[in-house]
Amino acid sequence: MERLRAACPEAAPTAVLAGDPCFDRMLAALPYRARFRRALDVRRGQRLVLLNSTWNPDSLFGDGGGEDVLPSLLPRLTAELPADEYRPAAVLHPNIWHGHGPGQIRAWLDRARRGGLTLVDPLEGWRQALIAADVVIGDGGSVSYYAAALGTPVLMGTAPSDGLDAGSPVAAFVRQAPRLSPYVPLRAQLDTLLAGHRPLPDPAELVSSAPGAAAALLRRHFYQLIGIPEPAEPALLDPLPLPPHEPVSRTAPMRVVTRLLGNGEIELSRYADPRSEPAGDGDAHMAVHEDTLDPGRLALADVIHRDGPPDDVRFGTPEQWTAEVLARHPHCALAAHVTGAGSCTVRTRNGALLRLAGDPAAADPADPAAYASALHAWLAAGKAPEDLSAAGMTVRTGACAHRVSVTPVPPTR
Repeated sequence: MERLRAACPEAAPTAVLAGDPCFDRMLAALPYRARFRRALDVRRGQRLVLLNSTWNPDSLFGDGGGEDVLPSLLPRLTAELPADEYRPAAVLHPNIWHGHGPGQIRAWLDRARRGGLTLVDPLEGWRQALIAADVVIGDGGSVSYYAAALGTPVLMGTAPSDGLDAGSPVAAFVRQAPRLSPYVPLRAQLDTLLAGHRPLPDPAELVSSAPGAAAALLRRHFYQLIGIPEPAEPALLDPLPLPPHEPVSRTAPMRVVTRLLGNGEIELSRYADPRSEPAGDGDAHMAVHEDTLDPGRLALADVIHRDGPPDDVRFGTPEQWTAEVLARHPHCALAAHVTGAGSCTVRTRNGALLRLAGDPAAADPADPAAYASALHAWLAAGKAPEDLSAAGMTVRTGACAHRVSVTPVPPTR
């Protein structure tokens, strides 16, 4: 109201403080955060990194104030962040989709999408994604400000030079929010941001002076304007719907770094199509999805995998498909058919056919393709699959330990 009186005093007598319905819907949906995370296929131990861009020239999807942030940031999201520890998604303003067209947007983001980036519906899904996010990389748009108001850490990929009113709350937030550095590893920046995060008070206080009350305030005002009594029942907003399940799809070649820790434990980090060898101690191998964009990468793969139902007649049974893959690619050591949310069927180069299955009691199993890479590391170290038959193996991704059973698949008649 103070800013309105200064900018347009003639409007002040008719102005109404009526809250923020959009923010109220997000506040009401906060108890369902775990459901929204499951809808976005965020697994146990993963951090959801949400990239968001508004639509003006200074935005992250524009030229970033002349910095060209997005072209360098997108491949870093999937190449520098371990796939089993970080889940990338992006919310782009509807005007970006309208201005360039969906086909052009998807073409520009194709490499990142093949590396596991999910594009969130800009009209119906962005609020749910914002609630689910662990960290937001954004610009001076309202989504970044809403994230800060919810208490989510925000890293500014770019900040507008002159697109914001210097006296606005958003401008004040942009001035004090941490900035993304193009010269520092992305994971280090995110870890530092999360470790030192303290929610800023101003965004939550200035988004709405009446959190949770917008529906009641607006309805009261509308009924006063038309001069009839309000209904007796409470004024309510539509709850945010549960978005459709967005399973992660990675068809980019994965560079996998593994370490054997003893007692059937394998530590594993997977990186989608990195430009250089990932940092970290251990042995490295290449795992390639059969639907990779470049079929030539299959000839270099140590592990080849696909996912789909076990009864898809186009590919044959998992037993048939794995045998076919190893026959076609003589340098491949292991073929893995992911048949469900927590299991896969694998065939080794010496012909052993095994089923790898996560703990059925685990609410969020790891990607079974990671189990296959862990088994490959075990076999590449000269160990036998029979050594895992009794106790199984433990696959460690970041801070999470996943128990995996290793059982022979009986031959079919």
